[in-house]
Amino acid sequence: MSFIKNKPSRVKIRKSRRKRKRMIYIFTPLLLIIVGAAAWATNIYLKAESVINESYVDDGRDKSELRVEKVHPKFDNVSVLIMGIDASDHRENHGAARTDALILATLNKEEKSVKLHSIPRDSYVYIPERGYEDKINHAHYFGGHESTIETVERLFDIPVDYWIKLNFQAFVDVVDALGGVNAEVPYEFRESDSNDKRDNIHLLPGYQLLDGEEALALARTRKHDNDVERGKRQLDIVKAVVDKATSLGSLNKIDDMILALGDNMESNISLDEMKGFIHYGTSGRNLTVDSYSLEGSDYWPGKVYYYKLDEIALEETKLMLKEHLELIDNPDGTLDKNLELTEEGQDDTQ
Repeated sequence: MSFIKNKPSRVKIRKSRRKRKRMIYIFTPLLLIIVGAAAWATNIYLKAESVINESYVDDGRDKSELRVEKVHPKFDNVSVLIMGIDASDHRENHGAARTDALILATLNKEEKSVKLHSIPRDSYVYIPERGYEDKINHAHYFGGHESTIETVERLFDIPVDYWIKLNFQAFVDVVDALGGVNAEVPYEFRESDSNDKRDNIHLLPGYQLLDGEEALALARTRKHDNDVERGKRQLDIVKAVVDKATSLGSLNKIDDMILALGDNMESNISLDEMKGFIHYGTSGRNLTVDSYSLEGSDYWPGKVYYYKLDEIALEETKLMLKEHLELIDNPDGTLDKNLELTEEGQDDTQ
């Protein structure tokens, strides 16, 4: 079976294709490295290098179990899972937090393209760590980033090569370091702040400048719509952060942005691999980015709400991601040599 290189008709595509010579809202916390490298400011680069080294986590995972060979962002098509964690010091839940945002990015080196998939936090999926279906944001609560990665790999049948994990404070501090970001607020709402003070943030509709707490509230709220719309807002806010951070007017704020990350980020991306991502985003022809949302519907099997993914649209998404990573693209329909589907990844218990 060979791929038909058309975009799935049932997958909701955000019409926001942009071409740029810089990394576009893929790795929000890591844009600091790119800016520092572009400016060739030694002290900034050293600080950024220190952040990368300090945030690096050797999780003992040399490669995904779905990979036959180890990949590198400078030479291969890779995927990155970005996890926004609802952890904070006052909650004392760093070891047992849920994911408040999940974004899966796939990068195709030859096409110079990126596909971003926002995964609704209430998606009803099979969690291998527990052996049953539950909300995908519970995977981190049950088993940290390892469980979340395993769940996402099983959901999409593709390897997750790299991961980045951020808590609320990192987001708030980076936005504040930038002097705020401009974003469209779709409706009036009240939301808790990062310290869980109920209704402490009050926003009116319209395009406006938001500080860190306000931007976080906009990224988290879903009181008047749903998980899918919230995922779209999160992508829009991340893009706004990167657009401002990579503007010339923000170069004097790089130190503050680097300090904002501090202990608020973890990743399995080494310094050498980060240089590979920088090379990917800055060399050759312009980079193209597409944003996607997973299609589904409200699901109430009992008293608990879930977001049930549309099975046909999900299968189309799986095929699209595999094609983008060039994991299935052989005329005879065989798997790419660098993908190894496990028995668990092929069963139909999901």
